[in-house]
Amino acid sequence: MSNPAVKPIPENMHSITPHLVCAGASDAIAFYAKAFGAVELARLPGPDGRLMHAMVGIGDSKIMLADAYPEFGSRGPKALGGTPVTIHLYVEDADQTFAQAVAAGATSKMPLEDMFWGDRYGIVVDPFGHEWSIATHKRDLTPEEISKGAEAMFAAGAKGCAAS
Repeated sequence: MSNPAVKPIPENMHSITPHLVCAGASDAIAFYAKAFGAVELARLPGPDGRLMHAMVGIGDSKIMLADAYPEFGSRGPKALGGTPVTIHLYVEDADQTFAQAVAAGATSKMPLEDMFWGDRYGIVVDPFGHEWSIATHKRDLTPEEISKGAEAMFAAGAKGCAAS
């Protein structure tokens, strides 16, 4: 009896999947459910109770999580003093999702604005130190229109805008 061929990319997964290290991954799962409507898909606790692996679904995407294991060199953004990575989340209503995330315990890093590239866009930092940009696409623009908008923003001296 032969087994069917194993798919190199599992069913319902994308080629790229963020894998977040969190000091308190179980709490992060609860936060992501409250802030972003995440649904827990998997949880594998280790012998000491820390999560070795977990996965949540948000919209049509998956995020893997694990607890920090500093003894193995695995640290979250708070232990590292911040993160250079922003997780981008497209939603139907950025204002509602942004407010929901802040109400759940996120901190606003960049308030929502209508941006020169056509998105309503803002950034929050979750209680575990991960940054999330939240956006709703509102206008389709040509590359030339986006370029002119960027030039105008920088000419006006805008600060704090994430480079996207």
